[in-house]
Amino acid sequence: MPALKRIAATRIVATPEALQKADIPLSSLALRFAPDELFVTPPLQDESLILAHDPHAIVISEGGFAGTWLPANEAADFLARNCVWEVPNGRPAFAQGAVAGIPTKLWLEEDQVLFIVPAPYAADFVERLEKGGGS
Repeated sequence: MPALKRIAATRIVATPEALQKADIPLSSLALRFAPDELFVTPPLQDESLILAHDPHAIVISEGGFAGTWLPANEAADFLARNCVWEVPNGRPAFAQGAVAGIPTKLWLEEDQVLFIVPAPYAADFVERLEKGGGS
């Protein structure tokens, strides 16, 4: 069973328009946690990508989440048993909600799924993954 590892990222809070216009590197994974909040990993090296569009943006280092990738078939089985909300069908897709009783963010690709949880819940989430079920 894969361990959840701390995710180094940049968290950005800015106007939705500024986030839309930001030139995020194509090699980054940029997840819109909210209309005015973006989570980018690996961490951005150049904050001017955002500040040029919103000089009042908040751009900070983020280390409060942990995550792991699972093959799509394993993720689908786990989610079928532990997710009461409907997971998006299309890929790629971002979704968030409780999974196995833990607040979880999902980045779904065709062949794999990234599970992201608040770091303090990482051990509990791994335990639930290993059991294959909820709390």
